[in-house]
Amino acid sequence: MYFNETVQIEIEYKKKALAAERRHLEEERQKLKKDKRDFDRYRKLERQKLDQSRRLFDNKWRILEEETRKLANERIKVEQQKAFYEQVKRTLTEIDDHKIIEGDMFFIGVNNAGSLKRRYRDLLKIYHPDNIGGDTYTIQEINREYDCLKQRFA
Repeated sequence: MYFNETVQIEIEYKKKALAAERRHLEEERQKLKKDKRDFDRYRKLERQKLDQSRRLFDNKWRILEEETRKLANERIKVEQQKAFYEQVKRTLTEIDDHKIIEGDMFFIGVNNAGSLKRRYRDLLKIYHPDNIGGDTYTIQEINREYDCLKQRFA
């Protein structure tokens, strides 16, 4: 009888140990499940952040490319205006003091009312008689041509 009792005690002890280990394993399994859910959420958030960063970068890059194109176009326009005014300056130095400059040469390349107005303002800044290099005859010719072109574009 002593042997049976000892075996039963050992069996009960092992059952309790197995039950405790089962509880421990179940707790570990639940903890791993929770950790996996947390990791999946974290990974999803990080992907969303990465996607958002990529979209932001792409938008910034697109804007940068557009602005670079605009700057290149503006540079071309400035170079054209510079060439035009250099041509005007060369023409003015070649003209006799007794001849009146023809106003149409000042408005070469003007094809709408907005560019006409801008060119007229620029010319007034340069040739107005109150300025150091200003000339009354030249400004009169510019005004005459401006009035004609203004009527044509209106």
